[in-house]
Amino acid sequence: MRTRVRVSTRAARGVAAAGLAFAALTGAAGAPASATGVPPADAPPADAPPAGAASGRQDGVPSARPAGVSGTARISYALAPDDEIWFTVNARAAPYTRRFPGTGAAEGLPTDAGGTVRFSHQVAATGKVYSAEARVDCLSTGGPVATLTAVVTTSDVGNVGERIGLSVYQGTGHGDGRLGFSWGVANMDVGADGKPYQPVVGTCMAPAPFAPVLRGGFTVHHTELEAPEAAGR
Repeated sequence: MRTRVRVSTRAARGVAAAGLAFAALTGAAGAPASATGVPPADAPPADAPPAGAASGRQDGVPSARPAGVSGTARISYALAPDDEIWFTVNARAAPYTRRFPGTGAAEGLPTDAGGTVRFSHQVAATGKVYSAEARVDCLSTGGPVATLTAVVTTSDVGNVGERIGLSVYQGTGHGDGRLGFSWGVANMDVGADGKPYQPVVGTCMAPAPFAPVLRGGFTVHHTELEAPEAAGR
């Protein structure tokens, strides 16, 4: 006698989505992290306020200090709740420094930025740690929220040169911020040939900060966007 097991379409899709997101997260493997999965913490800029401190002026007058995001935090990822995942972000705006001659962005963009992103993921089931590093190329802020993108520079799975997107919500105090990352929600689409693929992440594009911070935190320093002439370009 053959027993037939029926799985709902909704459940199957949920499992598939979780698998895609988890594979994407652990796929960005780079140099080994520490045994606990904590990445080496970048020192934030000397003039950066502590996590949870007040951000820059938001009355339409640009702050003297450029926009920035800094901090290190462990986040809770719903699709891998037992795993240990850390992010270190050290990003700072550098308006109109990434030029594209012959285009509308010949002088660069007000969201041009620099810095680094590091992240590590320790898989609870195996104890294996995956990590990667990326170079920041875009930063956009709005009050306590920021989106930024970075291009992978260290990876052993062939994705060096790919852009990733992050979003950060500072929160009101230590340990209550949030973070989102483009590959954590799979970032998948289906092409004309019917095959799934990961779309290119555009500069400053990122999902909402869906993952709560468990330890540590991030500081978002907001400044208003500047026109080229205001930035001295």
